[in-house]
Amino acid sequence: MPFSHHSHSGQFCKHAKGTLEEVVLAAIKQGFRVYGLTEHVPRYSLDHLYPEEIEAGLSPDGLMKQFTDFLDEAHRLKSAYTSQITLLVGLETEYITEDDLDMLSNILSEHSNRIEYIVGSVHHVRELPIDFDRATFDDALRRFAPTIKTDTPRASHMDQFLSAYFDAQYTLLKRFRPEIIGHLDLCRLYNPKLRFSEYPDAYDRLERNISFAASYGALFEFNAAALRKGWDTSYPGRDVVELVHALGGRFTLSDDSHGPQGVGEKYPEMRDYLRGLGVSELWFLSSPTDGYVGHVFERGLAATRVGGEWWDDRFWKR
Repeated sequence: MPFSHHSHSGQFCKHAKGTLEEVVLAAIKQGFRVYGLTEHVPRYSLDHLYPEEIEAGLSPDGLMKQFTDFLDEAHRLKSAYTSQITLLVGLETEYITEDDLDMLSNILSEHSNRIEYIVGSVHHVRELPIDFDRATFDDALRRFAPTIKTDTPRASHMDQFLSAYFDAQYTLLKRFRPEIIGHLDLCRLYNPKLRFSEYPDAYDRLERNISFAASYGALFEFNAAALRKGWDTSYPGRDVVELVHALGGRFTLSDDSHGPQGVGEKYPEMRDYLRGLGVSELWFLSSPTDGYVGHVFERGLAATRVGGEWWDDRFWKR
């Protein structure tokens, strides 16, 4: 303790701030012992670039170079600061079309010795981003309306939208078995009071996804970004936490920082949230030691349980 498995920097993500090294130094200063560096995997169509990337003059080829530059810098920092912090080098997925998954397979094959783990995240439904702004989210939801005359999607449209999100997530899980399940319920970012149990088709898919991820030992992240975006919980919300627990899933922590200013942000509030839920176990990714006999993920890392009572770690008393 403590640890985070999901982060970004302005050097390699245009909606973040600061350099990757500044993120690492902030993590060291705060007392993190394990910290994951996970920039977004490149997107491959001009239609899928974000406004800030277009403004910066990036192209799909430029995003690919930016990502390989990230791997170079992340491993440089991993070596440079090895005596002060354990840095893990991974990536966060994108799934907009099947092409994204095919290209991710190519990246994982080409850089298999440099990518230690995956944060499995979905940010799009029917090729529209669902976490960029409310207007774009509403556009994505309207794509499930039966006619163009329907201005306000009904409950059935929400069920279809949520089901499409969880189907995409399941495809990602089945193909790549990510070690970390990223912001599991991002699909309700703009509707934090939504309860999946009210949408039967979506709920069945959510249960399926959690069961599958738990079956291969994935860690479900408590992600502090939701607290920064106005939720009174982190991702996932209480109902999903209860379901993960009931289905045998294991939890970990992520700050999802977007620059040095975000390292560890909202961790005290997230600690209180977990304590209120009665979460007694947390896990983190680590390199298996000699003689390790437990489960090892296909990319070589293992999950380690935090010893003792995690909430009593000196990190929380800083």
